[in-house]
Parts: sequence; structure tokens; C-alpha cells
Amino acid sequence: MTLYHRDKNAEIHNGDCLQVLRTLPDSSVDACVTDPPYGLAFMGKRWDYDVPSSEVWQECLRVLKPGGHLLAFAGTRTQHRMAVRIEDAGFEIRDMIAWVYGSGFPKSLDVSKAIDKCNGEPDRLHKFTAWMRTTGLTARQLDQITDTNMGGHYLTAASQPAIPTAALWCLIRPHCGEVPAWVDELVQRIEAEREVVGQKIMIDTRKARAGFVGSTHSPEYDGSKRAVNITAPATEAAKQWQGWGTALKPALEPITVARAPLSGTVAANVLEHGTGALNVDGCRVGTEEDTRRNAAGGSNGLNGSNTFKIRERKVTDKEQPTGRFPANLIHDGSDEVAELFPETTSGKMEPTHTKASRAVYGQDAEKGYVTMETYGDSGSAARFFYCAKAGSDERRNSKHPTIKPVALMRYLVRLVCPAGGVVLDPFAGSGTTIEAARLEHCRAIGIEREAEYCADILERLRQGVLF
Repeated sequence: MTLYHRDKNAEIHNGDCLQVLRTLPDSSVDACVTDPPYGLAFMGKRWDYDVPSSEVWQECLRVLKPGGHLLAFAGTRTQHRMAVRIEDAGFEIRDMIAWVYGSGFPKSLDVSKAIDKCNGEPDRLHKFTAWMRTTGLTARQLDQITDTNMGGHYLTAASQPAIPTAALWCLIRPHCGEVPAWVDELVQRIEAEREVVGQKIMIDTRKARAGFVGSTHSPEYDGSKRAVNITAPATEAAKQWQGWGTALKPALEPITVARAPLSGTVAANVLEHGTGALNVDGCRVGTEEDTRRNAAGGSNGLNGSNTFKIRERKVTDKEQPTGRFPANLIHDGSDEVAELFPETTSGKMEPTHTKASRAVYGQDAEKGYVTMETYGDSGSAARFFYCAKAGSDERRNSKHPTIKPVALMRYLVRLVCPAGGVVLDPFAGSGTTIEAARLEHCRAIGIEREAEYCADILERLRQGVLF
């Protein structure tokens, strides 16, 4: 456990988050915004084999001020486990924000191809992996030997077992000790020959130009393309299961919205601790139409009518209620997502009248009442806050595999933390929350267990990206 870096804007700790959290004072942070492990064993990473324990969230609750908010990303398969552990720690679950995007890549097993790959022997793959486990080799060792991420597939007793290609087996075999002849035969036995019936173009969206928004087929797209063969089933069993898979295309990440117990009423808690509420006006979503009520004009906290990029917040800002009320949905602006939302119009109600004694806006001194004009707008996904996935410019050569976009983290920090407050991220990763906190005039405390990712954050500091 080491204090890796400290300056006026942030401190970064290298160590287990539970141990580091125990060193922080009670009620010392205003909000917690974090992208913790999802418990999916992503890319075989050891740190992603489970969601954080309730004990970790209990420590986050302790260091949060009463009424402080926690925003925690999760995977769709493990969101339930993440939320339950947060709730068991003592938090109140307030909502869930969905970040919807169109650039997810389906990680589905083609059942027909899997059947042909076995070539009529369904148990062949598990027979091989069962023997591989007797060699004592680990998935990490196999990854290093083959320079792939397939090590776990060569050892699994569960789903997605695999046999290495002949070329990779030549690399693995010398490390296996005595190899029975039947193992070599399993490797050499070819899969059923599938007829090539066409080709399709696969686009690597990760190569998209930084900041690009829209269809990957746009002339502006700067991604790499490769041709992939389309094949027909070879065996009768494979023909029966043509078109079947094992997973849906990923298109959203849930964000749990939780709050520490209040000290008294919301009003009393806000006045005493400066926490307990959401910055609604600071996170309103702008539109092309003028959605202001009968009040003085002003910025809606976003930069322009259609870009939805958060402008630089100043500590002295006084947000004005313009733009659409923020929703629990965020999208990436892609054509694929926009097509999910029908083009509709939100009706504009007739102006209502309120007695002058309760006036807030547009008081009419002669008539003794105020006119409260509601607003409407039209469009589809443009009604919600827009934020694309992180581009190459935001990755900045970081080794971390799950980098979140700065604009998204800024929006979330602004939603739950007042300017000048302290934001905690117990799973700092690439440091995006730290950057977002700085841009939103907040101080950050980041904790990261992996030294290589701390080095990434520090390198970004040295480049002047964060500070």
C-alpha cells in the first residue's frame, strides 16, 4: 500500500482498495464515482473475477458524507450482484442509469460452427482440456507461450473449451512433459470442412478516429476493415443449429445510483453536509429548440444545442433551468442507437398560474400571480445526454482494457458532486474519473491495485493531460 502521487488536485494510492479505504477519515468525501470490476473475468484479467464485496462498499459508505451519492458501473450479467452488495453495505438504491451504445461487438458462440469444429465428437474438446489440466500449466503461462489470450480455453472444464491449432501446439507441447499419442491425434484431427459461400466486411470500431460520432460506414470513419469468410454448415447436426448462438450483442452498461443514509431531511442534510441531492440543472440536456421557461436566459451547462458536451464548470457557477430534465439514460449518438428511438414530440402544456406569494419566475405584479410556462421538444435519442465511447486520443497509450470516456465521467461527477467537493474512485483504472473531477473543479482520491495502471495514470500526469 503506497501513496503513489499527490498534488493539489488529487492523490493516487497504489494498493488494495479495502486497505487504503480504511486509512481515510469518516465522512471525508462528497461522492464516489467508479468503474469497478464486473466479475466477468474480462480478457482473463485476475482483478475481474468477482464484483467488489459488501465490505468494500461499507468502507465507501463510511468515508462518504451523509447523503453522499455512489455511482458504480456494472456489467449486464452481474448488475444484480453489484447492486445487492451495495445495498447490503447500507446504501439506499436510488436508480439505475443506462449507458447505451451502438459499437458493442457480439461475443456469441456460433453453435453451428462449434458442432462442425467437433466433427461429430462433442466430447473431444473437453477430453483435451481435461488432459491439459494434468500438465500443471496455468492459463497465464499458456498465454505467454502462445502470445494469445486462449490459455483459459485450453484448460476449461466449463464452456468454450478449445484445442490449439497445429502451429500453436508446436509451441505448447515442449512444456507438457510426456504427451500420449491420443493427445497428438486430437490436435491433428481436422474439423469438418465448411464451404465458403461469401464474404463480409468486419470493421474494427476501436480504430475509429477520436471523437467520431455516427455510422461506421460514414466516409469520415477511420477504422480498419477486414474480410471474413461466410461458410455453410458441413454436418447434418450443424445444419439443424444454423443461426443459433449463445449471447446478445452488448449495447448498454448499467450504472447503479445509490445514496448514503441522510442525516435528517434532504434539506437539512444539504445545508449541513452539502450532499444528498442531484445537480439537475447542471446536467440538463440541450436541444435545438428554446426550452426555457419564463425566466432569465442562461447556459444549460452543456456546450451548444446538438453537441451535448459539458462546458467548463466554474466554482462560482449558478446553473439556470434550461434544457431537458436529465434522464436515467445516456447514449453514444450512433445511428444504430438513434434508430431504436421513434421520432416523437413531447407536448407543451398550457401556461399555468401560481399565486405571487409562491412566485419563482416571471411575476406579474398587477395580476398578483406568476406565469409558469412549461416546455416541449421533439426528436429521438437527442433527448438524452450524448457521450461516445472513448476514442484513441483518450486512451493515450494506456494499457487498461476498459477505459471510459472523459465526457461521460464528467457528466456523472457533475451530477453528484458540487464544485470544490471531493470525489472518490476506489478502482481508478486509467484515471478517467480523476481527470473528470479536475475538469469539474473537484478534488479526487483514486485507488488502484495494479502498479502498471498507476504508472499509466502518472504518465498522463506527466504529459499534462490531467493537471
